[in-house]
Amino acid sequence: MNDATWSLHPRLAADTVPVGDFVLSRLLLSNDAHYPWLILVPRRADIREIHELSEADQQQLLRESMLLSRALMTAFSPTKLNIAALGNMVPQLHVHHIARYDNDAAWPAPVWGRVPAIDYEAAVRSERIRTLRELLGGALHTAD
Repeated sequence: MNDATWSLHPRLAADTVPVGDFVLSRLLLSNDAHYPWLILVPRRADIREIHELSEADQQQLLRESMLLSRALMTAFSPTKLNIAALGNMVPQLHVHHIARYDNDAAWPAPVWGRVPAIDYEAAVRSERIRTLRELLGGALHTAD
């Protein structure tokens, strides 16, 4: 793994809170409390697209995405789970996982640019992270 040369893009660092690390990816919680919104960022330097990852890393990213997807469905019972790797504003490869509800602030449109982000209350953010860490169990490593 080339963790030594990898660093998190400054925009992702500013807009998220770390939840933990999978084998390949850093898991981040978006600072927008409108939605349960998590982001997987493979810890590989200079990667912009999924096809640039090795085949083994592509498979690992899919495994991590499925683990996260199941955890989001279990924890939040959303109407729909949106998964996207856009990268129009942040070139570093990152995969959004957003739990959506038919009564959320942007439904049924994409979340980007619909409503201003709202910060989490500290207790709500902590509880959300705790729940996710519990559901992801041994697959997620944390610094705590």
